Amino acid sequence: MKVPFLDLHAHHEPLRQQFDEVIHHVIESGAFAGGPFVDRFEEDFAAYCECAHAIGVGSGTEALWLCLLALGIGAGDEVITVPNSFMATAEAISYCGARPVFVDVDECTYTMNPEALADAITPKTKAIIPVHIFGQPADMDPILALAQEHGLHVIEDACQAHGARYKERRAGSMGIAGCFSFYPGKNLGAFGEAGAIVTNNPDLNEKIRVLRDHGQFRKYHHSKIGWNCRMDGIQGGILRVKLKMLENKNQNRRAHAAHYNRALVQIPGVLTPLHASYAQHVYHIYAIRVKERERIMERLTQKQIGCAVHYPIPIHLQEAYRSLGYEKGSFPVAERCAREFISLPMYPELTSEQVKQVASCLNEAISEID
Repeated sequence: MKVPFLDLHAHHEPLRQQFDEVIHHVIESGAFAGGPFVDRFEEDFAAYCECAHAIGVGSGTEALWLCLLALGIGAGDEVITVPNSFMATAEAISYCGARPVFVDVDECTYTMNPEALADAITPKTKAIIPVHIFGQPADMDPILALAQEHGLHVIEDACQAHGARYKERRAGSMGIAGCFSFYPGKNLGAFGEAGAIVTNNPDLNEKIRVLRDHGQFRKYHHSKIGWNCRMDGIQGGILRVKLKMLENKNQNRRAHAAHYNRALVQIPGVLTPLHASYAQHVYHIYAIRVKERERIMERLTQKQIGCAVHYPIPIHLQEAYRSLGYEKGSFPVAERCAREFISLPMYPELTSEQVKQVASCLNEAISEID
């Protein structure tokens, strides 16, 4: 049985009629850039995230970048984040003119290690960006406490954590702002590129709204130098349809993860993801850790099991960031994870039979290389 890594067709087909209606309404209205479809999605997404405001933008990268710009972070400043994230987390810092500073992650949750964070704060530090990697929130209470102690902003990179909770709070609602990506494969995915920022801070909300629209506070009146970061009307309409299904879809992901955990616990050499006691995980990615990763992945591919690696090279070892001066061994946990992670198929429409097939083929693959 072939099991794809991701099956967007299975995800979209049951909603095809609703999507067709939304696209028809957008075409009829001519509201293609921003407009009422985006406005309605912003209202719904803010309520879902239990925040006062949501601002639709063109991507998760733009969400991070605009937050930093609106907070006045720029040349000479430092922003602390983690090296085991997608490149966009660090890119946003660099495009503000600030310097990314990395700290290692927890061995079990793969999120920012608060003890390492304390040692990285300097007089130049202006913000902290914890990453809710793979759908599990970082341990926010100690991070927020450190930020308050040192007068720092916390921006949550929640691009993989739509609907996750830390204790009783939604991902994105705890820092001064939370940033989301709606890249098509995310738990809440658009029909292309899109993103959003959520915040409870009215001043930040207004600043970001101006910056995302060429610095306009009203048409042709530019109070700041901004950029074009608007969300498309079609994306707002599509996301509004899919948002209604997100809780059920996330519950499906958790059920699949539990099935994987039961099936894989008996396989020697496989470390399954830890579901932290403080978190409600949404399993954007189900990443296991193994030795001999390349050989195992080769065999899984031969058995028609989709798999991937998130992320094979930590950001601090990327060629683009050589100038920061980090070397191999700088962040041993993140580097070890980068060598050992395999992401298995994870999407709401997976069947029990497919999960069993993945587990069976993984067991065979490991047995074949022992």
